[in-house]
Amino acid sequence: MLIFDADDTLWENNVIFERVIDEFLEWMAHPELDRAGVRAVLDDIEAANALTHGYGSKVFLRSLGECVARLRERAATAEETARIAGWAAAFAHDRVELVAGVAETLAELARRHDLLLLTKGDTEEQERKVAASGLRPYFRDVHIVAEKDVSTYEELVRVHDLVPASTWMIGNSPKSDILPARAAGLNAVFIPHQHTWVLEHSDVDPGDEKVLRLSAFGELLRHF
Repeated sequence: MLIFDADDTLWENNVIFERVIDEFLEWMAHPELDRAGVRAVLDDIEAANALTHGYGSKVFLRSLGECVARLRERAATAEETARIAGWAAAFAHDRVELVAGVAETLAELARRHDLLLLTKGDTEEQERKVAASGLRPYFRDVHIVAEKDVSTYEELVRVHDLVPASTWMIGNSPKSDILPARAAGLNAVFIPHQHTWVLEHSDVDPGDEKVLRLSAFGELLRHF
């Protein structure tokens, strides 16, 4: 069984957030903090909100508003709130940009193996992205969860009666895809993405022989 992450593994995602953040940092000129300082405040707010409210564009826009309030030391004005709301258009999911090689690679892998999709975030938002991707037919099932931790993978093993030693989790995030999957006894394929969200970064043991490291999605066909 092959289990696939979605955002920044199958399609581009965080680069959209980074574009908005770049505009936000330009807009949020601060008398004492440079861009890196403002970004550090935003990262801190996002980390807290992820624990409380989960993931997705709605939580992200909430974080932008809270960042304005914290840095301005007052509630956001109507004008500022409207500016932030305007960035919601960047996250319209009537189409997604697939990562290079994904469509043809999944088509071939689906002929050889059973495939599952495991993604975290807002259910409605993720469902729209899955639909827009056109990739749904390749997967036996799609799971959208609030968090991808060890218990998530253990539950997936139970639901689908998987054999952990012959199951592989494939993704770009050490924090959500690689480390918890390995802790649950699964193998993992780590495909780094240059725009992986900073809060998903973590160290992957270079000596772990159960983690396969690839530089491109299409390389999966050499191994599976």
